[in-house]
Amino acid sequence: MRRQSKKTYVDLLIYAFAAVVLVGIPLAQAQEPVSLTKVTLLPQWLPQAQFAGYYMAVEKGFYKQHGLDVTVLDGGPRKPVAPALRSGEATFATQFLSTALAMRDEGLPLVHLAQVTQRSALMLVAHKSHGIYSVKDLDGKKVGLWKDFSAQPMALFRKCNLRVKTIAQGPMINLFMRGGVDAASAMWYNEYHLFLNSGLNEDEVTLIFYDQHDLNFPEDCILCLDETWRTRPEVCRQFVRASLKGWQYVIEHQEESLRVVMQRTEQARTGTNRAHQRWMLQCMCDLIKPVKPATQMGELTQEAYERVVCELKNNDQIRLAPAFEEFHVPIHP
Repeated sequence: MRRQSKKTYVDLLIYAFAAVVLVGIPLAQAQEPVSLTKVTLLPQWLPQAQFAGYYMAVEKGFYKQHGLDVTVLDGGPRKPVAPALRSGEATFATQFLSTALAMRDEGLPLVHLAQVTQRSALMLVAHKSHGIYSVKDLDGKKVGLWKDFSAQPMALFRKCNLRVKTIAQGPMINLFMRGGVDAASAMWYNEYHLFLNSGLNEDEVTLIFYDQHDLNFPEDCILCLDETWRTRPEVCRQFVRASLKGWQYVIEHQEESLRVVMQRTEQARTGTNRAHQRWMLQCMCDLIKPVKPATQMGELTQEAYERVVCELKNNDQIRLAPAFEEFHVPIHP
């Protein structure tokens, strides 16, 4: 029995070798599948089209092609980024560049792996009926600002020598819709569309985009802890490459991507709707395109980095910032 079993084993080896050499089966396919590295991603907010690229990278198997088994967590106020990274619950996270720098200034050793959105979606929406048709008309007006995203508007006011009365703005849009402020902060892909859905007509408002006033703050970026980059650099590289591949797929297949986004929002019971997510998806596809022809998807330029650092310091939102080369790790697609 032992001789027969040994002979059978040898025969199997000979057959496998023949399949590889004679039939032409690639050696990698003849071997056992390579195990995938498990990692987790925590987007900074609840499931929505803002994170479509990561959902599609999972859906289309791009992470697996890069040797990764990725779980995309649901972010939001109940699962903040900093504790999740510290505890190891999240391997990677997304966050605004300005917020990431503030977190780094507070002692979280973050490394910037990729700059997904290249243009700022932050804007001011102003009532024309209140006499606002351009930036200079904000002088003397009441403007709603978000505390965490006040560096750009304050820089704009200084640049244009404007005296405005700033009003702390919450998450709701009621204050602006009822005329309680002359202008309000909004994200192009989010609150502005909510304004329109609430009965505001486009010709009733003046839109002020910061990126059109030399105050572009690139926003959504991919981050990890410094220890993760030092100990697992190839995992970081493959995660970024697969994620950018996911975003490229979104640009080319928006309706399919929208379907997957809606599945994620329904699972999380966010209460959104398809029309709003389609708007957000279309905006995101525009925002991730490189600003300059020489730059690539996911690239952070030193010029943009230093602009953000300068204005955050001017607005007393950070005290110190690492050198560009220390904070940003260039990973080519």
